[in-house]
Amino acid sequence: MNSTANVPKPAARPAVDPQRAVRLLDQVRERIRYKHYSIRTEQAYVYWVRLFVRHQGLRHPREMGAPEVENFLRWLASERAVAPSTHTQALSALLFLYREVLGIDLPWLNEIGRPKQRERVPVVLSRGEVSRLLVAMDGEAHDLARLLYGTGMRLMEALRLRVKDVDFDRSEITVREGKGGKDRRVMLPAMLAPALVAQLERAREVWRQDRLTGVAGVWMPDALARKYPRAAESWPWFWVWPSDRLATDPQSGAVRRHHLYEQRLQRAVRRAVGEAKINKPVSVHTLRHSFATHLLEGGYDIRTVQELLGHADVSTTMIYTHVLNRGAHGVVSPLDNL
Repeated sequence: MNSTANVPKPAARPAVDPQRAVRLLDQVRERIRYKHYSIRTEQAYVYWVRLFVRHQGLRHPREMGAPEVENFLRWLASERAVAPSTHTQALSALLFLYREVLGIDLPWLNEIGRPKQRERVPVVLSRGEVSRLLVAMDGEAHDLARLLYGTGMRLMEALRLRVKDVDFDRSEITVREGKGGKDRRVMLPAMLAPALVAQLERAREVWRQDRLTGVAGVWMPDALARKYPRAAESWPWFWVWPSDRLATDPQSGAVRRHHLYEQRLQRAVRRAVGEAKINKPVSVHTLRHSFATHLLEGGYDIRTVQELLGHADVSTTMIYTHVLNRGAHGVVSPLDNL
């Protein structure tokens, strides 16, 4: 996310108590937690509300309206040249502020247009490129990358995987609280099973050490933490990919064991792309795109792929038909028939 360091200083205004902005941000956090939004949504919304208030000279949002909101959004689009998705996120944060926190639902809130999203074809690796990428990786990053390509899981879904959700007998993995708060099941690749067994052995040793040293249990959703107060310290709820260091929970302040941070795999993938000499803009998410495309190329129907990816609408999955070797409907170019 962009830093606020380069925000131009607004024109001088009457002095305003900065604590008003602080209290407002506390109200935003409280409302987000009440509605059980993710910590990432909380961080993003707080960021945009803070930037909005600063950009308007620390005026309280109750003193502002459509002109100020539109001015802020124009500044983001013209001077900071943010992507449409970032623009939309900022707008969503301000709508949440006015409707959910301040209780203001004025007509102009519905009149502010959202930027049109760009339709982009996802970057997909060939099977050979996937093999070269994986060969260039090692350790936990290697196994995690294989898991993402072999199951189509999102990065955070894989990192948040708990011991209890890996079922070797049924060769399946249960993905909890995926996008939209939905659970789903994906296959456990037979080739990956030995590596997962070894990873669980390493994770179990970390869990044992935490129990011996009295480290707080892992993070649990609020309702489950109250219903099963000892579950956070139990082995089944432990992370499959625990971090090698303790961290402070941003909500409770407890020092506990978190899962691996996503930056570790992201950096490993960037290095591997260079070593594998892949000339494409590859990210961790590219493995998920490649998983879906290769399944469709292998003859699996679109509905099956939709369920594995956890898409609510099949139209989201349909984007992968645009990158198949033979086109969206298996159309052969007339040039190939000459």
